Amino acid sequence: MPEEAFWVALELSLRVALVTSFLLVLLGLPLGWTLAFKRFPGKPVVEAVFLLPLVLPPTVLGFYVLLFLGPDGPWLRLTGLSWAFRFEGLVFASVLFSLPFALTAYREAFLSLDRNLLEVARTLGAPWWKVWLKVIFPLVWPGLLSGTLLAFAHTLGEFGVVLMVGGSIPGKTQMVSIYLYDLVQALRFQDAARAALVLLFLSLAILVVVRVLEGRWRAWKSTTG
Repeated sequence: MPEEAFWVALELSLRVALVTSFLLVLLGLPLGWTLAFKRFPGKPVVEAVFLLPLVLPPTVLGFYVLLFLGPDGPWLRLTGLSWAFRFEGLVFASVLFSLPFALTAYREAFLSLDRNLLEVARTLGAPWWKVWLKVIFPLVWPGLLSGTLLAFAHTLGEFGVVLMVGGSIPGKTQMVSIYLYDLVQALRFQDAARAALVLLFLSLAILVVVRVLEGRWRAWKSTTG
């Protein structure tokens, strides 16, 4: 079994991933809806900005986040807080880095909606919250959940961004991916192998859940569509 330091790093990573996933739902749902159905000037540019972390090297994104959150950064001048090398900084950077994964899934889930159902609901005078609860959410929740789980898994395994923003402070900012890297750097390959095996099975379990959800969603839509 991995040593105690691994479980400490894994617990920190899980907390960061959970908080990040929650914030991505709050931020990603309205953004996904807007990008799916709204038209506005400069929309392709806005989409490109949100999707930029997909192609930008993680260390580059982490560098700019570090400048923003650091001791001399704009965030300190705005709020009086320095989030570099702190849990909050890890979450901030993880939200930015994982947003494209959640946002793409949310947008595709919304685009799969039958627009006629939404128009009928509006015609009948249903309030927006009831349309969401009774019409939209029951149709798209598997896509939303799978996107959130993918973002969770992506955050759990992130390395470059969190290393730039949080460093490798055991028990404070040492995410499990950084812990594994430190083991390899120290030539502790047996410990690294045990840690990597746990992460392998955890990642596989998350992906199996995502695929099952996507399969059930497609089967349900084929029977109802």
